Amino acid sequence: MQLRVRAELVYGFQAATQVRASIEAALSADQTVISESLTAGGDQPLVRDFDEATGQRQFRTSLSGEAAIIYEAVVDNGERAPLPHGAREHLWSELPLDCLPYLLPSRFCPSDKFMRFAQREFSGLSDGGAKVHAVLDWLHEHVDYVAGVSTAETTAERTFVDRAGVCRDFTHLGITLCRSLNIPARAVSAYAWKLAPPDFHAIFEVYLGGQWWLVDPTRLSPVEGIVRIACGRDAADIAFMTTSQNCDCRKVAISVELAQP
Repeated sequence: MQLRVRAELVYGFQAATQVRASIEAALSADQTVISESLTAGGDQPLVRDFDEATGQRQFRTSLSGEAAIIYEAVVDNGERAPLPHGAREHLWSELPLDCLPYLLPSRFCPSDKFMRFAQREFSGLSDGGAKVHAVLDWLHEHVDYVAGVSTAETTAERTFVDRAGVCRDFTHLGITLCRSLNIPARAVSAYAWKLAPPDFHAIFEVYLGGQWWLVDPTRLSPVEGIVRIACGRDAADIAFMTTSQNCDCRKVAISVELAQP
């Protein structure tokens, strides 16, 4: 599947501000960037960062006044497969070194506090893929998608109590439950086809059967319609914009459409 994505971000800065942005499609094995363009307001040069392990790209610069950042790309996702129920769970001794941080609690995902619940609720299943699907089913049954219930500071623990939230809350709770089951899980920022209204989307992926598998805990977008941007322990690692001081967000416009092959 080929998708055309576009992000337009307009901010107001009172003074010269250091900015780090993560809005470019990742160069990962499951997606190919066919064409792209990036413009960032201001005359300061862009420092480009590339993570070879994940394929994610970010840039750093300094912006002042009103500045617009525009990114456009055509991305081919090929034939991205959904997570199979029979995907094998790994022993810790089998995992690649870079998977180990995603077994541990993080700022928004206190998985150590959920071990008893997760083990009682899901450990009766033998395969890792079956456990993750059971977690996704539990989220669908017990958590409502409701805007305005949560804030940027809401943790998975709070979402578990409120039983409501938006994509980042579903993702944090899903990651937390998977880590409590000894399954590496990490947050992913993405462009998402069919998401209404269009916006940056937070989902997660799990490491099973020797690879990472994307899942959308909100069930709002099919995995073949996902264009991954960045990954990390939780939302703190995958923010699309980080600034050195306060600024005024004036416009965020996202679009994801099918592209003609």
